[in-house]
Amino acid sequence: MEPQAEVKHLAAEHKFVILINDEQAHLEYQISADTINFSSTLVPPALRGKGLAERLVRHGLAWAKTQNLQIHASCSYVQKFLKT
Repeated sequence: MEPQAEVKHLAAEHKFVILINDEQAHLEYQISADTINFSSTLVPPALRGKGLAERLVRHGLAWAKTQNLQIHASCSYVQKFLKT
């Protein structure tokens, strides 16, 4: 794996992605008014166990905070990061 693979924000597609060897891990979201809902995190089997989902979520949450958005998560994986 490329440990420093870049997290890219594809705003038009409402997702954050990490692309490695033609495989894409992603975190999808929707924005309504001043609220963001992180709805889905997906890491293909070939990329699992490398911490990519956590990197995507941390990146997405940090971005949402810079945008002053209220954060919600219908994705159970993201919910774990909101319970602190």
